[in-house]
Amino acid sequence: QDRRPRSTRVPISAKVVANMLQAVGVNSVLTMDLHADQIQGFFDIPVDNIYASPVLLGDLRQKNYEDLLVVSPDVGGVVRARALAKQLNCDLAIIDKRRPKANVSEVMHVIGDIEGRNCVIMDDMIDTAGTLVKAAEVLKERGAKKVYAYCTHPIFSGPAIERIAQGSALDEVVVTNTIPLAPSAVQCGKIRQLSVAPLIAQTIQRIARGDSVMSLFSEQENLF
Repeated sequence: QDRRPRSTRVPISAKVVANMLQAVGVNSVLTMDLHADQIQGFFDIPVDNIYASPVLLGDLRQKNYEDLLVVSPDVGGVVRARALAKQLNCDLAIIDKRRPKANVSEVMHVIGDIEGRNCVIMDDMIDTAGTLVKAAEVLKERGAKKVYAYCTHPIFSGPAIERIAQGSALDEVVVTNTIPLAPSAVQCGKIRQLSVAPLIAQTIQRIARGDSVMSLFSEQENLF
């Protein structure tokens, strides 16, 4: 938790974690795709937040999907999705999620031309996969040929694996190994995992040598 929403009384637990790490003597922190960039400011020690974008983008380029369309799963992810679309030289669509009122199911509106396209939903994490599965369903209803999801952190909490595996409109979910996959996720034919280990190793090497870390991501600036 990186902030306190107006309507709830919750702790800012990210600050507690930062304090605990510093209390036990940690003098430098390396993170990947922080859900909220402002968490870096909770530390009083150097923090390097790196991105999985070179790994995910490299896989997309290798696959070389035809009629590719990058889809932002919400308005907050537009900047990330737009940067990815620019790197892949393809079009962009946006899913606008709205809840008309309390206890009313969420409605998804798609902004963009989906018909006959191979859609890639790009996000930083998958939690319960409810929104992701619903988004894929809406895209298929709008005429998408295939729907792929590319995400960094495979949290897969609660019914996530079941939602993805059993009858979802998702054709493939590509994640990294920032979080170990449960056996059920490993056995799921729709989930494929990429390794960010070489990227992390190269980053650690640069930090140890005092070299630039962000130059690793110069091509994907502002992608994540």
